[in-house]
Amino acid sequence: MAPDGFFHLLGAGGWARGGGGADGAERARRRGGGAIRPRIHRDRGGFAPVVDSFVGFFHAIDWKVTTISRRNIKFQLILSALVFSGIFLAEKLNTFLAQNWKCFTSQNYFDPQGLLISVMWSGPLFVITILIMVNTLVMLCMLMLRWKRAELKHRAREARKKQE
Repeated sequence: MAPDGFFHLLGAGGWARGGGGADGAERARRRGGGAIRPRIHRDRGGFAPVVDSFVGFFHAIDWKVTTISRRNIKFQLILSALVFSGIFLAEKLNTFLAQNWKCFTSQNYFDPQGLLISVMWSGPLFVITILIMVNTLVMLCMLMLRWKRAELKHRAREARKKQE
């Protein structure tokens, strides 16, 4: 058990259950038998809004980056490699979250098959990867058309030069 001086430094907004400061730590020891936990565990939802906001922000930025950079093939290939690595690491992320689910939620949503991670994390990333691949194919088709037009113009110029 940490000395009361530590809890006194935390002040009124400290980690001690039942209030902050040295008095709050003492009350927590009397009531809960020495169980001092962060408020995050007591409120059951302290990290949930933060995690939701982070995931939403990540996917919004990823969608915007995908649409804004659709003409830059090199950047999109790097982005697709990052997205593929995110999909590849989803299993490890699911395992980590299944082991630490008590820190941020009241129920364990992370099953061994990884359904939640697949739907909420890998699914949108996979759709983004498909969009990047379709965009890359469209850009390659446009490049082939430009190349063939330039080749036909070049042949027509050479044919005109031969006729003159």
